[in-house]
Amino acid sequence: MLLIIAQMILVCIFLISATFKFLRKPKMVQHWNEYNYPMWFMFVIASLELIGVLGVLTAFWYQKLLIFAAVLFAILMVGAIHAHLFRAKHSPWMTANAVLMLILSITLIIFS
Repeated sequence: MLLIIAQMILVCIFLISATFKFLRKPKMVQHWNEYNYPMWFMFVIASLELIGVLGVLTAFWYQKLLIFAAVLFAILMVGAIHAHLFRAKHSPWMTANAVLMLILSITLIIFS
């Protein structure tokens, strides 16, 4: 049951994140500029997040996909933490969401 809750949290958060990137929400664009990444890369990351969401959802029927989606999310979250702390020089508090998503991803990797 805990794994299902973790999966659903990841699906919701990454679906929101991908949507904000695809829609170029002002706050997301502002952060992206602070990271000093090209704008096209935001769409690459959003696409990878959406692939991960589809992987987690598909894993309800085909369990083997879960580990791949969780690894993808973990890699994305390590990148997000790096972008916040080292590229944008944000406060460590700005990484709280990414750290939580990383922990949930690692949990899925370990227990799936």
